[in-house]
Amino acid sequence: MRVCLASTSPARLMLLRQAGIEPLTMTPEVDEDAVAAAAAADRGAELAPAELVLLLARAKAADVAHRLAAGGDFDGLVIGGDSMFEIGGRVYGKPYTPEEATRRWHEMRGATGILHSGHSAFRVGRWLDPVEATAVAEAAVTFAEDITDAEIAAYVASGEPLHVAGAFTVDSLGGAFITRVDGDPSTVVGMSLSTVRRLAAELGVTWTDLWS
Repeated sequence: MRVCLASTSPARLMLLRQAGIEPLTMTPEVDEDAVAAAAAADRGAELAPAELVLLLARAKAADVAHRLAAGGDFDGLVIGGDSMFEIGGRVYGKPYTPEEATRRWHEMRGATGILHSGHSAFRVGRWLDPVEATAVAEAAVTFAEDITDAEIAAYVASGEPLHVAGAFTVDSLGGAFITRVDGDPSTVVGMSLSTVRRLAAELGVTWTDLWS
């Protein structure tokens, strides 16, 4: 059975490959800021982090799933995801600039935050309409309290934290600054594999059938 990853995230692609799955990849045609703004306008308030990551994961997976279904030759599972990091009552996506990444790391030093990860899986086949299963996974991340300003500066200068949710990784250069992860560790990398396996099962798909 085929798998399509509705994401441009190298971390999510790496996770699936490490789990024995070689997916197709497609870029979702979704304006995430517009989707979030529309939902907030409908609600009359900002969405909670878990609601927002699920909304965005669903939008991205649905876009790719329906494009594949329209093509008529895809039979398999479409997986989409979105992540945000919450610490000190604030929600953070990607920092993009060195200044913002540095500010966040000074705030995160010695603190614990929650990584919220939304997941959407669609079963797409030649003779059926796309069917969806969704879930949110969360993991608590604790940062070392003895991280020096020089270490923060060097990490930011590496460029790694600029384009990842929360301004950190657990599986690369940032891992040495993290002292504890409570929850599925792959959630912090970008996608909870145990959650995706459960969603696949809800859609009638056996995880081992997805192995390449």
